[in-house]
Amino acid sequence: MQTLKIALRNLLRQRRRTLFTGLSILVGFVLSCFFIGWADGTYNYIIDGFTRNRLGHIQIHKNGYLEKPSLYKTIDGLDGVEEPLSAVKQIDSWTPRIFSAGLVSAGEKSAGANVIGIDPLREDQTTGLSRKLVRGTYFSSRPNEVIIGKELARILKAQVGDSIVIVSQGADGSIANDAYLIIALIDTGDPLLNRSGFYLSLEDAQKLLVLTGRIHEIAITVHNLGQVGSVTKLLRERLHDSGLEVAPWQEFASEFYRAMQADKSGMYLSLVVVIIVVAITILNTILMSVLERQKEYGVLKALGTRPARIVQMVVAETAILTVACVIVGSVIGYALNLYFSIHGIVLPNPIEWGSVQFKYMKGEVNFRSFFLPTVTVTLTSLLVCILPALRAARIEPAKTMRMF
Repeated sequence: MQTLKIALRNLLRQRRRTLFTGLSILVGFVLSCFFIGWADGTYNYIIDGFTRNRLGHIQIHKNGYLEKPSLYKTIDGLDGVEEPLSAVKQIDSWTPRIFSAGLVSAGEKSAGANVIGIDPLREDQTTGLSRKLVRGTYFSSRPNEVIIGKELARILKAQVGDSIVIVSQGADGSIANDAYLIIALIDTGDPLLNRSGFYLSLEDAQKLLVLTGRIHEIAITVHNLGQVGSVTKLLRERLHDSGLEVAPWQEFASEFYRAMQADKSGMYLSLVVVIIVVAITILNTILMSVLERQKEYGVLKALGTRPARIVQMVVAETAILTVACVIVGSVIGYALNLYFSIHGIVLPNPIEWGSVQFKYMKGEVNFRSFFLPTVTVTLTSLLVCILPALRAARIEPAKTMRMF
């Protein structure tokens, strides 16, 4: 306790030196805090945008569907699935889908298409599909309406209000064909879907493909990205005897996940560089502080102070200063991360990732952005102060007194 009192008194006695030393620690902490919050926020913003706007955070399929999609691997009705989904409070929304392929034609033009059957209301609640329309109106209650990708419309030279015919295969082996009214064109953000997307209502798709009461996929979104793991585990437990598989976005969007992990590796390398710079700055500041106080330490040793006591005093001064800087830095870092998590930065040129355009880069307020800088800066400060402390403890009183 006495060592702490002396250390605190020394810090207050030389306020200018304390201020400069503290600023080096404070700036390093705030930079680390902001850098981690910004990196995590940016990645999570991209991941959430990619999954929430298209695929969902979690998907449910018939066993084996992800490995080898097939028209016949269907979920037979929603009765056994709807109740478990409704009981999980972390689920934001969910939507059923049907997938197939076919040949579409409008006038004299034809092209291949990806048939996507959706529940219009649930799909809009889950992925905001209606916000992606570039022309026309969203589904009404009328039958035989279709929304097609804007590039597919260009290839077919079709417009809103035109008739379009599709030929596909029904689940019973029959030739599936019907005519539909184009009610809207859509820009999904995915070039492939823009060239081939053919969106039908779930009822029309089931009728066309002879899949009455059956679907291929249930896409689920949760309140926040951090809940994906726990919700996936919970759904797997509740549906383990149903013949269905529950997959998080890391599995059904594996290529996107690997790309994000590779990019994060570069971020961690940058973080290590920041930590090294912070450590060198703190070491330099504390070392200069000890060199300036050689006379003081020489007098202490001449008065009989043991080397171990001097080491304790230098470490105590560093610890007190570090704790104060971490507290102040946490307030500043929280304010910075909160501001950028709300407002972000508008990009002059939108970037595209996973065929989704992003116009903002946003930060994030999370535990990791404070925990890692606290551990890093505290350990760094205490470790790098050992060398200056040992230097102060080895000072020869007679030689030091002659130098000053």
